[in-house]
Amino acid sequence: MTGAGDAYHQGVVKDGYPAGAGWVVAAHGELDQDTLAPLEEALASAADRHGLVVLDAGSITFGDSSFLNLLLRLHHLTTLRIAAPGEQLRRLFALTGADTVLSLHPSVEDAVGGS
Repeated sequence: MTGAGDAYHQGVVKDGYPAGAGWVVAAHGELDQDTLAPLEEALASAADRHGLVVLDAGSITFGDSSFLNLLLRLHHLTTLRIAAPGEQLRRLFALTGADTVLSLHPSVEDAVGGS
């Protein structure tokens, strides 16, 4: 595996795998300052190795401001695309205006393809 290694075995990060020219990190559950570290490690590791990082957000049930801050920081380091965000995340992105900054896509396939 060329991703973040051990981070994929720690709670909120389900999987990491190559897709097209990038790397997909699949996360799940509630993401806040207490649970964010494994995801931050996985995304940062992927950003170091790949020009495109896709966060599969389809199984994320909650994200707070620390999660949003992580995404915005990563957005400046690499091409970050968010795939399949649920209702709570879409609302968070819309209320904060992050939906005008972050690249949101309905599915991983769309995010990898850039459509």
